[in-house]
Amino acid sequence: MAWNDDENARQRARREERIRKEEEEEKKRKLEVAEEQARKMEAFLKEKEKEILQLQEEAKTFITPENLDARIEECLDNPRNYNFAIDKDGRIVKQTVLS
Repeated sequence: MAWNDDENARQRARREERIRKEEEEEKKRKLEVAEEQARKMEAFLKEKEKEILQLQEEAKTFITPENLDARIEECLDNPRNYNFAIDKDGRIVKQTVLS
């Protein structure tokens, strides 16, 4: 009986040690997952911030009711002809004359 009690105590100690290690590993894994999610969220926020800054920069060239007359005048002063053909190498082959 004494040997059995000793063996049970030894097995209990091994089991408790194994459970403690598993809990530590689980905590470490959860911490790593949380850190990875934080890094992903930070990268996502930086990307969105970059997009917002780009859109704000692009918005400066939008046509608004305030600058409509100026933009119309600019287009009338600088006409462009988009009626042309290109070859496979990207060179302009044929273009119509502006009227």
